Amino acid sequence: MMKKLLLLAVVILAACSCAYAESDSEYVRAKGVLVVGITDFKPMDYKNENGEWIGFDADLARAFAESIGVKVEFQEIEWNNKILELDGKNIDCVWNGMTLTPEVKSAMQCSAPYCNNAQIVVVPVVKKAQYSSLEGIQSLRFAVEHGSAGNEQATKYGFKVVEVQDQASALMEVASGTADAAIIDSLMAAAMVGPGTGYEALTYTVALNAEEYGVGFRKGSDLAYMLNAFLEAGYDDGSIMKIAEKYGVQAALITK
Repeated sequence: MMKKLLLLAVVILAACSCAYAESDSEYVRAKGVLVVGITDFKPMDYKNENGEWIGFDADLARAFAESIGVKVEFQEIEWNNKILELDGKNIDCVWNGMTLTPEVKSAMQCSAPYCNNAQIVVVPVVKKAQYSSLEGIQSLRFAVEHGSAGNEQATKYGFKVVEVQDQASALMEVASGTADAAIIDSLMAAAMVGPGTGYEALTYTVALNAEEYGVGFRKGSDLAYMLNAFLEAGYDDGSIMKIAEKYGVQAALITK
């Protein structure tokens, strides 16, 4: 009888321990830091002259982390490995102008969309007239970020591609002449291409789609809902618009 009672007690204790599962917010608060997976992507996440990560997404992530009582840490990732990095708890979220594709939404707990975007074609200025239509770009060789929304569009249209580490590298390929064109996010193109930028000899032409940005957390994470509440409050008090204006992305902001 005593053995049966002991066995029953063990079973009850095991059941109780399994009934409590630590939430994602509890996990992050316990370690005191929100690790944000990013790539070098101006104006969303990039380094200033002091080597500090800044940008619209970086500033938002920093403010959100503060709102839940933790510090923020930015970790560069291989974009194609973002889901593995997230599930492996090497990072706690992906906050990097991430397009809400069906793959992303099925693999992550995503926030509400907060920015509009498009995948657009970047070419040398001297070839703008020649490559200003979908028909005119069919034969080009495109530089695209591996695992990106731009790469998906290239596949959709059957373009020839060279895959690179990030969107900044895609621009370098076009500037150096090793690729005819690049497919990158419109927000990045507005910040990095054309007069007054580091790529004055490049311009953008064809928009291949329309899309929205969101932040991705681990599947089932309560942090996504906490971020939605944070964004809603930031829209109401004007703090998010202030950050958007700082980085020139206010026209793309989704406020409701």
